[in-house]
Amino acid sequence: MRVITTVQEMQSACRALRLAGKSLGLVPTMGALHEGHLSLVTASKAACDATAATIFVNPTQFGPNEDLAKYPRTFEADRAMLEEAGVDLLFAPTAAEMYPAGAATWVEVEEVGGRLDGASRPGHLRGVATVVAKLFHIAAPSHAFFGQKDAAQLAVLRRMVRDLNFDLKIVGCATVREADGLAMSSRNRYLSAEERRQALALVRALRAAADLVANGENSSAKLIEMMREAMDDERAARIDYLAVVDPDTLEAIPSVERGGMLAIAAWIGATRLIDNLLLKDQSKSVVK
Repeated sequence: MRVITTVQEMQSACRALRLAGKSLGLVPTMGALHEGHLSLVTASKAACDATAATIFVNPTQFGPNEDLAKYPRTFEADRAMLEEAGVDLLFAPTAAEMYPAGAATWVEVEEVGGRLDGASRPGHLRGVATVVAKLFHIAAPSHAFFGQKDAAQLAVLRRMVRDLNFDLKIVGCATVREADGLAMSSRNRYLSAEERRQALALVRALRAAADLVANGENSSAKLIEMMREAMDDERAARIDYLAVVDPDTLEAIPSVERGGMLAIAAWIGATRLIDNLLLKDQSKSVVK
């Protein structure tokens, strides 16, 4: 695996792959890797001739009171994991390399970027869209792989790719979970043993609402009520949002008869966690 730290060298390496007729999959990360990230690498290797991963803790997607300074940085362990997984290129730039002095250009996806996490964390999705747009320009991949757990990010990036005519395919990959159902996240390592137990409230709430859907309930209001009741059972959890939305636009929807997404964000101690579940279009499963 070739480790690259400059934009110019990364552009050159990716250009060489394209000139050789190879498709390139890109797996952007902020490091602190886990099996969820590795599942994206696996998906890329299955779809593309070559795979590039990035490790960059992007300062522009953190708010002034968020966890940029303490965000876990485990570069050597991450590098070893990616090499073992068969990644061809690892791009690990500094903040100064990605944001030269005087940089003043932003990519902002209006409306979609202001919903869910975009509403809770002002500026967050603008930072995500900007850095990912830069990575797309630098690497010019044929495919880019992102986890479904970060559903707001995925919706914003899909809209950005469509609106700005990026010549690539965004591939959303299923959330990878621990054995007890907790969605894998780099922030899980912040949790104490007791907080780790409390964090299961998120997936319990999603599953309780999904069970209602399986039993014929389509009302979003009833599903949100069920999620809230399930979260109330864990008093240590502080709800940020509970929502039932269109997964593409992140707009609230009144019913999940034609599908939708259950979404949740909550604070467990000092750690903010997110999770979601996609729901199928129930109308297609009904025999007329």
